[in-house]
Amino acid sequence: MKVPKKITTYCPRCRKHTEHSVMLYKAGKRRALAEGERRYRRKQEGYGSKRKPEQKRFAKTTKKQVLKLKCSVCGYISHRRGIRLKKLEIMEAG
Repeated sequence: MKVPKKITTYCPRCRKHTEHSVMLYKAGKRRALAEGERRYRRKQEGYGSKRKPEQKRFAKTTKKQVLKLKCSVCGYISHRRGIRLKKLEIMEAG
């Protein structure tokens, strides 16, 4: 799917439609010292079975792609709900 680099859409901070630059959302690196991560590691270790069953077959062939929209007026960043795509292309408006 092709997505333009600039989209005019609603900005909740400006409370009006403004031009937004479009980027692809990418999850950040997980923090090793976060409470949930420490709990997960603690539960995973030892002689017992795994915390959750290991998945044998993977049903989905695509991942949900989330768009990150940055307002050109105030710089507010909002996310647009992800849709399943094989390929996402952010293209120049031309």
